[in-house]
Amino acid sequence: MWLQGIIPQFLKIVRSFSQKALIRLMLLAQYNIQCKSEGPGFPTALFFVLLACILIVCLLPASAYPSSPKTVFYNETPWQIEADRLIYHRQTGIYTGTGAVVIRKDDITLTADTIIFNESTREALAHGEVLLVSNADRLSGDEMVIDLDAGTGVVSRGELFLEQKHFYIRGDDIRKTGENSFSVTRGSLTSCDGENPDWRITGTQVDVTVEGYGTAKHATLWARRIPVFYVPYIIFPVKLERQSGLLLPQIGFSDRKGITCLQPFFWAINRSADATLYYHHMQKRGEKIGGEYRYALSDDSKGTLMMDGFTDRHIDDGTPEAGRKWGYTDDRAIRPNTDRYWFRMKADQELPWQFNAKLDLDVVSDQDYLREFSSGYTGYMDTEDIFQSRFGRDIDDRNDAERENRLNINRIWTTYSFNTDVAWYDNVINRRQTDTDPTLHHLPRVGLSGLKHPLPYNPFYIDMTSEYTYFYRQDGYTGHRGDFHPRLYLPLHWGNYLALEPSAGFRQTAWRLDRHDPDPAETENDDHREMFDFRVDLSSDLYRFFDVNAVSFERIKHILAPKVQYLYIPEKDQSDFPFFDDLDRIEETHRIALSLTNLLTPERSRQETAESYGQNLQQTQQAGRPLARLYVEQPYDLKENKSAETSSFAPLYAQLEIDPAPHLSFRTDAEWDHDKGQLDAHSIRLGLSDRLENRLFFEHRYRRDAAQTIYVDAAVAVSPSILITGDYERNLEDHQDIRKSIGCRYRAQCWALMLSFTHEENDKSVGFMITLSGLGDIGTR
Repeated sequence: MWLQGIIPQFLKIVRSFSQKALIRLMLLAQYNIQCKSEGPGFPTALFFVLLACILIVCLLPASAYPSSPKTVFYNETPWQIEADRLIYHRQTGIYTGTGAVVIRKDDITLTADTIIFNESTREALAHGEVLLVSNADRLSGDEMVIDLDAGTGVVSRGELFLEQKHFYIRGDDIRKTGENSFSVTRGSLTSCDGENPDWRITGTQVDVTVEGYGTAKHATLWARRIPVFYVPYIIFPVKLERQSGLLLPQIGFSDRKGITCLQPFFWAINRSADATLYYHHMQKRGEKIGGEYRYALSDDSKGTLMMDGFTDRHIDDGTPEAGRKWGYTDDRAIRPNTDRYWFRMKADQELPWQFNAKLDLDVVSDQDYLREFSSGYTGYMDTEDIFQSRFGRDIDDRNDAERENRLNINRIWTTYSFNTDVAWYDNVINRRQTDTDPTLHHLPRVGLSGLKHPLPYNPFYIDMTSEYTYFYRQDGYTGHRGDFHPRLYLPLHWGNYLALEPSAGFRQTAWRLDRHDPDPAETENDDHREMFDFRVDLSSDLYRFFDVNAVSFERIKHILAPKVQYLYIPEKDQSDFPFFDDLDRIEETHRIALSLTNLLTPERSRQETAESYGQNLQQTQQAGRPLARLYVEQPYDLKENKSAETSSFAPLYAQLEIDPAPHLSFRTDAEWDHDKGQLDAHSIRLGLSDRLENRLFFEHRYRRDAAQTIYVDAAVAVSPSILITGDYERNLEDHQDIRKSIGCRYRAQCWALMLSFTHEENDKSVGFMITLSGLGDIGTR
């Protein structure tokens, strides 16, 4: 009788055990069996096994049973569990799996040798080869206790791998404190593969937030087994997407600026806008502040605004020493100002009724600013790359003292296009250093053009250009100009081999002045001009296919396109017209020009060959990249009143382009003067590269009575890890070097080091860049 009273009390006490205690007891029993099956610890292990079995029997309802390997689905949640051996305790809602246990939900998978899983709380205790995979990230260790719904838990002797950043985070204990946050005790961080990484950061406490920052207390940077430096506290980025925070700085040294450090701060304002603020310390020049604001409402509505400036400690007052140290002598202008700045902006905007607007702004304090600050986050070269990649529009050359500011509004219809813009040309030297400024501005210019299209019910085609411009200048005469120029075509074809197209145009231009300067008597208030022109184009497209059976294509299509063009514009006295610019004057023209185009294009399949039958030269060039193109043109002057010393043959022009492979290109062009028997101009460009980063680029430019320059850029991969780079530019007329630099880069699996020396104009600079994969770059770009 006393036994009947004790047993219910015993079962009540046993059932009061916490579920976590039972889970840990089971794991402890298994651990002793596996690790201490031989030796004096075996009786202890056996005791724990027997005790665990008694508890399980007491807690098991009558229907509980060990099962063969299977998958269990839940009605309330999509978690799935499978194992070689799976036991379910119905009364406690606990699953015990042994042997290749897998718990899975969506893109989250937990695997281990043994897992005890609580169905109601979604808590799991895993032991032996534990691995938690979420997307491509992996958390592994010896033992793990985790709340699968909350995404929190702790791993003993664990390793966290973040796939997108390629980060390895290891520690004695890794606590998953949230969905994307981790806390590591006695941890290390690296992006290097292997047990002995090339670099790692260790700390007594490492906290990491994916899409945010990581921190480490008592942090030490190690190069292999050698400590490099120690800091009590460090912050590093762990960003996969845009998020506010500090970016890695740029550090460098140059003769003109001394030691420099440029520190950016990124601000993610919202989903469609962000900004970057810059602080630029220059030891010899001062402190520069800058900022960049970006927004993107859609692909066609976006903008980028950039500005930076500082107070310079030095000026170029015209003395030889100041010009050499702080200015540039080739521009023949001094720089007396200390307030220095550069504001630039580009924006695209969709407007109602399918109109589009484009804004380009470029205001700089002096003619030297863009040459002096050409590199770095806020430099000219980075700005040019940003504008070209985001908007497809570049900016004026850094040596150009006249900067274009323009607002353009346009719309394109099927046969017509509308363009209007306001253009202000800011001449920096005139604005700051002279009393007069004759720079011409367009305020505004409005144009309507008709694309070439057929007229109804007749064989003629027509196109048209028209434009109204108001010209404004601060000093000089200003006024209006209207221009209207329609052209009528009659295209004639004989099969696919010969095309004849005569055309005639009529052009009327009218001017009205509203300010006369300096002498109103020299020009009339209103004037107009009417002219006509006549042109004939005779062309042919001949082509043939050649079987080559090369690796990347089967055939080559050769197009031979000769063309003869006759153009006549009669002579007209234009001495009394109030021309605003060189485009106003229309010279007498009476010439014939012969040209020949040779084109080689690859045909990669028989289908491409069939599709290219009947395509003319223009269609073939648009269809794909040609292997080679040769163009030769010879104009002949038919005017009777030309000088006796001048030949009727205008300069012969030739252009050759060869692109036999994706990593090889050759370009050259030349103009030959028949009167002087020499070249007027020529240029040669050669580009060669391979997949190992070896490259060679050579360019030679020559124009008579102008500068003749050569430029060479090369890189040699000495080994898979070492790359030697260099570039050289020289003015052959003045026998002066424009720029020369040499550099060396060493790259390993998870880090790289770049060293360089540059001598450009009057400045020498030393650059370095250390790249730790996943963390970013530190140094000079």
